[in-house]
Amino acid sequence: MLRRVHMNSLWTGGWVVIFLWVLTMILTPVVGWTWGGAALTWAIQAGVLLQVASVLAAFQVRGWRRILPLAGVLPLAWLAEFIGSHTGLPFGRYSYTDVLQPQVGDVPLLIPLAWLMMLPPAWAVADLLTPRQPRWIKSLAAALAFTAWDLFLDPQMVAWDFWRWHEPGLYFGIPLLNYFGWLLVSFIISYGSMPDDLPHGSLLSIYVITWILQTIGQAFFWSLPGPAAFGFVGMGLFAVLAMRAHFQETQ
Repeated sequence: MLRRVHMNSLWTGGWVVIFLWVLTMILTPVVGWTWGGAALTWAIQAGVLLQVASVLAAFQVRGWRRILPLAGVLPLAWLAEFIGSHTGLPFGRYSYTDVLQPQVGDVPLLIPLAWLMMLPPAWAVADLLTPRQPRWIKSLAAALAFTAWDLFLDPQMVAWDFWRWHEPGLYFGIPLLNYFGWLLVSFIISYGSMPDDLPHGSLLSIYVITWILQTIGQAFFWSLPGPAAFGFVGMGLFAVLAMRAHFQETQ
């Protein structure tokens, strides 16, 4: 009985963190309009940190040891971004600006955290969509669900001058090679780090909320209707199918 009360308390705490993250994301445009670019950057960074905290809270409900598999995401994501920004492989040639600080090896430390904030929700989506499938199939599904998020992300980050492509590409200025790179790297990280027995409900909630907020934000606040439409369809496909699978799982 005491253990159940403790678990419920932890779960409530996790939803508090998610609420603070959503509130920060909603207020981010207001912060930018009121105080300008520097304040906007701080609000964006706060949103990333709160979303990471939401992901960690989802795992921590089942014990701190559940978080350990996530430890490999940060160094692997940083390494991929370091190699990518210095060699052009596997994403295409791009460079980070000085807007996001601090940086290690010319890679903002916020970038690996961004991988950590969305890759586990993509794992949950994949796990729901590919039950009882081999690990490589789950990892591929996770990579596809994760890359769908970048249909929103990359055009927005370029618009905010967080990074610049040396040779703009076909997708709203983003090279198509970038999406191959996202698929490849997220598949490798997922295959090596994705744990079993994922907390589906909370992680799926983070994925779905991100999909909704990105769609509304880009369509109505950030003047990016094209990425909003493509992201709505691409990420929404995974969100809707995963919600359906989760509903069936809980019946």
